[in-house]
Amino acid sequence: MLNFIISIWIALISLSKPSPTDWRSLAPGLDIININTKNKSVTGSSHITVIRINPQNWELVFLGRSITGDRFGKTAREWCESHNLTAAINAGMFQVDNYTHVGYFKFRDHVNSSSPNKYKSVLAFDPKSEKLNPPIRIFDLDDTINTISSILKDYNSVAQNLRLIKRAGINVWARQNRKWSEAAIGEDNKGNILFIMSIFPFPMHDFNDELLESGIGIVAAQHLEGGPEAQIYLKVGDYELEQFGSYETGYLEDDSNINPWPIPNILGIRKRE
Repeated sequence: MLNFIISIWIALISLSKPSPTDWRSLAPGLDIININTKNKSVTGSSHITVIRINPQNWELVFLGRSITGDRFGKTAREWCESHNLTAAINAGMFQVDNYTHVGYFKFRDHVNSSSPNKYKSVLAFDPKSEKLNPPIRIFDLDDTINTISSILKDYNSVAQNLRLIKRAGINVWARQNRKWSEAAIGEDNKGNILFIMSIFPFPMHDFNDELLESGIGIVAAQHLEGGPEAQIYLKVGDYELEQFGSYETGYLEDDSNINPWPIPNILGIRKRE
C-alpha cells in the first residue's frame, strides 16, 4: 500500500512539471514555454514565459547607448529591429544617467561600467577558448574561487547583476511583501541560457520557487529588471512575442502600463554563423 501511495505521489509531481513536449521549438536550439504558476499573482491568473537558448546555436550579445551612441533608449523590439536580433531582454538595472549599468559590465573590448558592487552574481559569455564549456555561465561571487578578475581570464564579456538563484538551485531571497513584474536571465542544468519574463507580479522568493519547482532544470538566475521597464521581445519567422511589465510595489501598483518603455541596455541573441 505504501509503495502504491509513493508511486501516485511521484506521478502527480511529474504531471505538475513541464515535459519535453511542453516546450515549443521555434528554431534549432531555441524553444519557448509558458509555466502556469502554482500560486496566483495579485493580478489574477498568471504564468511565467521562458525562452530556452542553446549557446551552441545562438550568440549572446550586449547592445546599449554606450556602444551605439543613441541619444535615447529603445524598447526591446526596437533594439531587435534596428540591430538584426532574434530576441532581447533587459541587460540589468542602470544608473540615473540612463546609460551606465549597475555593477560591473564588460562586453568584449567595451566597458559600460568599470565599478563592481556587492552583487554576488556574474553572467559570463564570449569564452576566450572555443574549448571552454559551457560557453555561457552564471557564476556566484561568494564562491571563494570566483572573482570578476578570475572570470575575465576565461571570458571576454561579463555582467554583474543582482542574484536570484544561487548554483545549484538555491533560492537566496527571503520572504517579503514587495512584488513586481520581473525580467530575469537563468542557466539550466544543460548549459542553456534562459530569458525569463513574468508580466504578473510576484515577490522574488515566490518567483524563484516557481522556477525551481517548474521542472525546467534551472540552476542559477539573475534579476535584470522589474516593474514597467522589464520587457522581452522575440521574433522567429511568423512567431512574434512582446511582453512588458507594469506592477511594482511603491511605484505602479496595478497593471495599467500599456506600452513598453525605452531602455538603454539589452542582452540579445543572434544565430551563430
